[in-house]
Amino acid sequence: MVNDFILSYARLIVRHPEDLRIENRPLDEGFEEITLYAHPDDVGKLIGKEGRMINAIKTVISGCKAKGGPSYRVNVQAI
Repeated sequence: MVNDFILSYARLIVRHPEDLRIENRPLDEGFEEITLYAHPDDVGKLIGKEGRMINAIKTVISGCKAKGGPSYRVNVQAI
């Protein structure tokens, strides 16, 4: 559910939506890392000025988190 949200939201922002790819990796117990791979021209758009866009995405994800569910760390990387 979280991966689908991030992917659909990111597609609305970027110029190259066909290049988006998402990867989910468990870290420790109760933590997961979500890495969003994007075209190098779109990385700045996903992060936003002073990190505002990525922080907004993180805030929405933390609000959607199920009680007792995993916490997420979101990273954006260029392909």
